[in-house]
Amino acid sequence: MLMLINCSGCRTPLQLPHGATSIRCALCQAVTHVADPRSVPPPSPNAVAPPPGPTGPWGQPPPPPAHGNKRAVICGISYRNSRHELKGCINDAKCMKYMLMNRFHFPESSIIMLTEEERDPYKIPTKQNIRMAMYWLVQGCQPGDSLVFHYSGHGSQQRNYTGDEADGYDETLCPLDFETQGMIVDDEINTALVRPLPHGVRLHAIIDACHSGTVLDLSFLCRMNRSGQYMWEDHRPRSGVWKGTSGGEAISFSGCDDDQTSADTAALSKITSTGAMTFCFIQAIERSQGMMTYGSILNSMRAAIRSTGDSMGGGPVTSLITMLLTGGSAGGGLRQEPQLTSNDMFDVYAKPFSL
Repeated sequence: MLMLINCSGCRTPLQLPHGATSIRCALCQAVTHVADPRSVPPPSPNAVAPPPGPTGPWGQPPPPPAHGNKRAVICGISYRNSRHELKGCINDAKCMKYMLMNRFHFPESSIIMLTEEERDPYKIPTKQNIRMAMYWLVQGCQPGDSLVFHYSGHGSQQRNYTGDEADGYDETLCPLDFETQGMIVDDEINTALVRPLPHGVRLHAIIDACHSGTVLDLSFLCRMNRSGQYMWEDHRPRSGVWKGTSGGEAISFSGCDDDQTSADTAALSKITSTGAMTFCFIQAIERSQGMMTYGSILNSMRAAIRSTGDSMGGGPVTSLITMLLTGGSAGGGLRQEPQLTSNDMFDVYAKPFSL
C-alpha cells in the first residue's frame, strides 16, 4: 500500500512505499523524512518552526513578480533503438525551448526538459517522470502565471467504458516505458494539468502526437473549415463529470484530430526531421506580423501542412511514396489537421495569443 506525502522542498505529491521512512524527490532532489507518529513527542509550546525545505532548480517557485511567473515542461521522446523510433521529437523539444526562452522570455531555470539525451535519470521521459513534471508545473501557481506543457512523441487511443468520450475512446500519450508501464490517459492529464488551475493562471499545451485532438479533455473544440470559418463543438462529458479548471484558463494546440495521425518528417524544414505540428506552430509565431491571435496561428499551421502535403503529391489521397517519405501511416502522410481546444469558448480572431 502506498501513502501520498508532499515533498518538503517543492511540495510535489510523492508516493511513499509501505514501511519507508524517507523518500527523495525526483524533481528538486530534496529528501523528505516521515517519522512514525507514535515516536514523535508533542511539540514544545516554545518550539520554533523549522526553516523551509531546500529549493533546487525545480523547487517551489518564489512569489511571482507583477508580470507573472513563466514555467514550462518540454517532453520529446524518440523511442531510440525500438520499433517505435521517431526522428524529430528531440529536435522539437530543443526548438520549443529556444522559442520559449528567446521569444517569450521564459527563464531557463523554469523549464524542465524531458528527453532521452538528459543525463539526470529523473529527466528521462518515463511515465513516472512525466507525471512528476506535470505536478511540478501547476504546483503553487499564482494569478499571472503562464504555464506551458509541450509534448512530442507517440500518442494513441484506448477504449473508454465510462461514456465520457463521444467516439468511445480515450486519447493517450506514450511515455518512453509505455510498453511496460502503460500510457498516460487523457483523464489523468486533465486531473493533473487542467483541474488545479486557479483564477488568473493560463496553461498552454502544445501536443505533437497522433490522436491528440482532445488529449487534455477540454470542454470545447474549435471546428474550422478551409475558409477560416469556425464554430465551437461541445465536448463536455455526457455523464456530467467536471473536466474544467478551478477558475484558470487552459488552451491546447494539438497535431491532429482524434482519429488522425501526426507526421514525423523532414518535408517541412528541408534540413532535419521534426514533428509537422511543432514546426508549423513555431513557424506561425516567427512569421507573424502585428498581433497574433489563436485563429491566425491555427490557420497558418493548417495552411503550411496542407501546402506541404499537396507539394509532395499527396493530394486528396496520400500515396505510398508520400507515406514512406513523411513517416506517416497509410492514409496519413501530411493530411493531418491541427486542432484547438479550450476550457471555454472565445472569439479566436479577437483573442491575442501570448505565452
